Order: sequence, then structure tokens, then C-alpha cells
Amino acid sequence: MYAMQYEIDLPAGYDIQHRVATRGHRTDAFPGLGLKAYLVRANHYAPFYLWTDTAGMSRFLWGGGGFDGIVQDFGRPPVQHWTGASCLAGPARATAPEFATKLVRPAENSGHIERELGELAQLSRNPGVHTTALAIDPKRWEIVRFTLWSTTPDEDTDVRYRVLHLSSPNIDHLS
Repeated sequence: MYAMQYEIDLPAGYDIQHRVATRGHRTDAFPGLGLKAYLVRANHYAPFYLWTDTAGMSRFLWGGGGFDGIVQDFGRPPVQHWTGASCLAGPARATAPEFATKLVRPAENSGHIERELGELAQLSRNPGVHTTALAIDPKRWEIVRFTLWSTTPDEDTDVRYRVLHLSSPNIDHLS
């Protein structure tokens, strides 16, 4: 599993909801995509992806699979990516998520990563959780915990988003 996110500062008055409503379905059956959460906060568009393999991610980014539309309309944003450690379904998996949270922490040592995996398992039992995932950036040794919520999040986190659409063609293949 691989996690990926880019962020775009939207021009004033830009209708991101219309863009997602008219284009979001294009990733609903994208090969290799576990899930794509179309996320917004304030004047930021920040989709978050979980990929089942790098082939799908590569096709999306430079193989004509969709990212070219972002580049054409907004320029080429830097793309963050992480190696996946775990992805767990929550009790609200059958309900469309309305919110997402992202928490970034330093990965101090392997014991710290194990503790984070334990916290992820505990979080996955929260009744409002749709899906939660943990990924690691081994260049910066950072841990990223990403959670989709069907209810208002009750976790202390760095960033909160609204979910405009969720494409999840291979969500059951995320590990």
C-alpha cells in the first residue's frame, strides 16, 4: 500500500465542489486505486490517495490517468507520498464519510511505530470511523495517520477536511 497527497491553494471564487461533482466519478473504477478522498478545507483542495500498487499510482501521475488535468488547471504541485504500514476498516465503512483527519508525527524509533499501529487499531473501533490508515515517510521519518469519518471527528489532530467524494474501487485490497 502507498499513500499520496498533494495540496492546491484554490483561486478566489473557484468552485471545487462543481469540479469534484463533474469529474470525481473518473476515479471510481481506477485500476490500482484503493481509495481517493476528495478533500477540502478553507480554500485548499487536498485529495488523499491509498494505492494498492505503484503501477496504478504511476499511471495516474504521469501515464495520462488523471493528474494531467490538475497540472493543466493549476500547475504541477509537489506530491507527498508515504509507504503504507496499515489500513483498517472501521464500523462506519458502509456509510459515506463526511470528514477526514490527518495527523503527522515524527517516527522516533521502531517501538514508536509499533505504538502507532496499536493506536490505529484502537481508533479503528471508534463507531464514527470509516477507514483509518498509517503510512511512513522513511526520508523524513514521519508517520502519517489518515482517517475517514462518517461523523464529526473526535480525535485531536493536525488537519481536518470535508470529504466531497470518495472513490474506493479497491478498498478491500488495502492492507
